[in-house]
Amino acid sequence: MKIRHVLIPFALIAVAAGASAQTSIFRCGNTYTNDAKEAASKGCKLVEGGNVTVVQGTKVNGASRPVNVVTAPQAGGGPRVQEGEQRARDADARSILETGLKKAEARRADLLKEYNNGEPEMLGPEHKNRQKYLDRVTELKASIERTDQDINGLRRELARAGGNASTSANSATK
Repeated sequence: MKIRHVLIPFALIAVAAGASAQTSIFRCGNTYTNDAKEAASKGCKLVEGGNVTVVQGTKVNGASRPVNVVTAPQAGGGPRVQEGEQRARDADARSILETGLKKAEARRADLLKEYNNGEPEMLGPEHKNRQKYLDRVTELKASIERTDQDINGLRRELARAGGNASTSANSATK
């Protein structure tokens, strides 16, 4: 009998605590609040039936650090780069683009050699499985097309940078 008398007050406290936690919840668009004054001022709607659990999103790593934003200098203001330094940067950019163009053209030549006008040589397992061969032919053709697009893009960038866009005798046409 004594154990029952001891458990009854604990049960009453648990019921009272649960009842006090059940306050009115209001929905304001995508946010929720339990402040009736704020809800009335914003025209929020009362959420009925069931409990609402809102989990705050996590912050992105490093979000507490200040972010340095670099903006382009406006016409007439901001630090200017010396003309000689800008020419050196432009020359570096052109040489990088020319190197990339040469690599892409060499890659294209290798792919075309391997593609062999749509009839590449069959490799070991492709003799028994024709589908593997056909998949490789399709992949080679797609690689050639991607390389052609890369070459065209590099040529456009070179032309924009003032470089010679036709540095190689190979053309990107099929």
